[in-house]
Amino acid sequence: MRNPFRRAAASFVASATGMDPSAFAVTDPPGHAAGDWAVGLFPAAKAKGANPAALAAEAAAAFTPRDGLASAAAAGPFVNFTADRAALAAGVLRDVEAAGARWGGSDGGAGRTVVIDFSSPNIAKHLAFHHIRSTMIGNALARLHRACGWKVVGVNHLGDWGTTFGMLLVAWEEWAAPGEVPTVDRLNDLYVRFRAAAKADPALDARARARFAALEAGDPAARALWGEFRRVSLEEYRQVYDMLGVSFDLVMGESEFEEFLGPAVEMLRSKGLVTESDGAEVVDLSADGMPPCLLRKGDGATLYATRDIAAALWRYEHHAFDRALYVVDRGQALHFRQWRRVLERAGFPFAAAVEHVDFGQVRFGGFKTGTRTGNVIRLREVLEEAIAVARRKIEEKNPGLAAKDLVARQVGVGAVIFNDLSNQRRRDVDFDWDRMLSFEGDTGPYLQYAHARTASMLRRVPAGLPAGDPARLLLPEEAAVLRLLADFPDRVEKAAADAEPCLVTTFLLDLCAAFSRWYDLGNRDPALKVLCEDRETAAARVRLARAVRATLERGLFLVGMEAPEEM
Repeated sequence: MRNPFRRAAASFVASATGMDPSAFAVTDPPGHAAGDWAVGLFPAAKAKGANPAALAAEAAAAFTPRDGLASAAAAGPFVNFTADRAALAAGVLRDVEAAGARWGGSDGGAGRTVVIDFSSPNIAKHLAFHHIRSTMIGNALARLHRACGWKVVGVNHLGDWGTTFGMLLVAWEEWAAPGEVPTVDRLNDLYVRFRAAAKADPALDARARARFAALEAGDPAARALWGEFRRVSLEEYRQVYDMLGVSFDLVMGESEFEEFLGPAVEMLRSKGLVTESDGAEVVDLSADGMPPCLLRKGDGATLYATRDIAAALWRYEHHAFDRALYVVDRGQALHFRQWRRVLERAGFPFAAAVEHVDFGQVRFGGFKTGTRTGNVIRLREVLEEAIAVARRKIEEKNPGLAAKDLVARQVGVGAVIFNDLSNQRRRDVDFDWDRMLSFEGDTGPYLQYAHARTASMLRRVPAGLPAGDPARLLLPEEAAVLRLLADFPDRVEKAAADAEPCLVTTFLLDLCAAFSRWYDLGNRDPALKVLCEDRETAAARVRLARAVRATLERGLFLVGMEAPEEM
């Protein structure tokens, strides 16, 4: 807990009850009418066999002002604390201004390494819209961990190996024109055509398995053609990642672990874990209530689990990670449980650091898209259309804006990103153009507009204002903004720890709402404007507005969005 006021509340209750501060949760009283923070006495009551309301009354009676807390009062089983308003304002503004560009960050992860496997598309296919989920959740987690002091290794683990490429090789041999050069469009069409043809001719699947076995065995023609499939895919992916502002520390395909696959299987065999089943090599997981983990098929071809095990061994050997996050949809939950359990049974202590960061589906009109059926909605096309829609809205609302194209890109792409990250990651995400690109409601453009609105107001600050005494910030609406700002570092830290970027996006929405309530006071009373006539008060309010702007900009960055100066 980094919020010093929440920490002080927990510490006081702990000292009053003789317990550790970590036993107590610090919450928000309903509506904050009864105080700024509340601490429930339930842990102490349970430990002591006492009535929590009686303990709360005793603790509140013993309180004297301390550590930025002005008062305490019992409310049933809770002790409600009220901040010293001047101390709250001074402490928050000092922290924001001192942190600068690192505001919200910490050194909590210093000396630790996290490997984050995200995006990780299968090559020879377009980046489909559903790839937005892994890509942007992973990108946000990388930024959040870096902000918390971790060394981050972001990995794009390409699906460039497996029977799918046997299918593509057969499809190319069957239907490509002589001298034709591969493109992702063509490869995607061939894959869909193969899947349809294989339903009528099962022999095609057998040919595909044979061609992949030849690829694994090093067949020169197969390797050369597969290399072209990979090259054209990577070039297209790079263009989409550039639009999203996403980068990786490592781009490695499953194929690059080929030389480690055999040793990995042998290592598991040496530990007595590998058995044979119908000609295939497996690890029996029946004792764990799971199907067997298939390592190698009867024809010698390896599978996803083999490659994930080999990759995890390589990553630990090269990066000695303290945490390894795999940002992959929830449909792969069994697969991850299986190969992680194999690592545990093999005795690798780092297996406990492997986490499946699962997430729900993305749907258009309630329907999931998929490559196998050919109903793919391309991510690049969605981004381009979002930018175009944003450009039209800007023309309607602010035709005189100078940097229309830049802002349209920031808003359009940001709207798509926020739509993905605004809910808990395990929930399904529905795609709705009108809602997503609205400047009102819980949307990305709304957040970006709040930042631009604040930046615009700050550009009008007159020269020569005094330093700004925080003690002037005594309005309840100002206190609400300050309480939220004080929570920002904790929210960033928890978002990284829980691998849940929506903790930041929901915080930003709360901050915008609180800021709007404060800012709009000036519409009712000129004395309540940020830039009011009282220069001392105006100077203090400008400091608070700058802190809000800095927090919005930082929060947007941490979830992968840009913060326009004008809209």
